[in-house]
Amino acid sequence: MGNATGFTYDEHSDGSVTVFHHGRKATVLRGTRAQEFLAELEHGDRQTVMARWTGNYRRGNERLARNHPRNAG
Repeated sequence: MGNATGFTYDEHSDGSVTVFHHGRKATVLRGTRAQEFLAELEHGDRQTVMARWTGNYRRGNERLARNHPRNAG
């Protein structure tokens, strides 16, 4: 299985955090959620953490899709 990639984030002076996926804004976190996000980044794989917080993470059906005749190749 592949890893999450393409995520970046910016911290702002007001304490909010903007998370981007491939250069496009995925979410904005404010207040305690932003602080929890930054704390979690320190202890985990950054790409996976950002994918989870934005909701853009694997959903478990990738193997089925890969084996579908339309995707065989």
